Amino acid sequence: MRSFIISPDVRTKIQNKTPPVTEKEIRECYENRCGEYLIDNREDNRTDPETLWFVADTNHGRCLKVALMFIDGNVHIKSSYDANHEEIRIYEKFGK
Repeated sequence: MRSFIISPDVRTKIQNKTPPVTEKEIRECYENRCGEYLIDNREDNRTDPETLWFVADTNHGRCLKVALMFIDGNVHIKSSYDANHEEIRIYEKFGK
């Protein structure tokens, strides 16, 4: 499994979500992902390397959106939170 890197700022951001998102949940979603990564091409979110995202369930059925980047073979988590209906719809249409 690839190494996960979560910066202190991102860790604080995901822990302050309601309800909080844990690294364990992100890892579960990463392992449970069915489909492709989508590129976040919104103007304010463009990065080099590209920011990718997917929607997947944790082992307990919580549906999360996970945004990440691959850098030097590692998974850098940028954000994660409960996926909304529109994000689920987009992922179902274009990611699977």
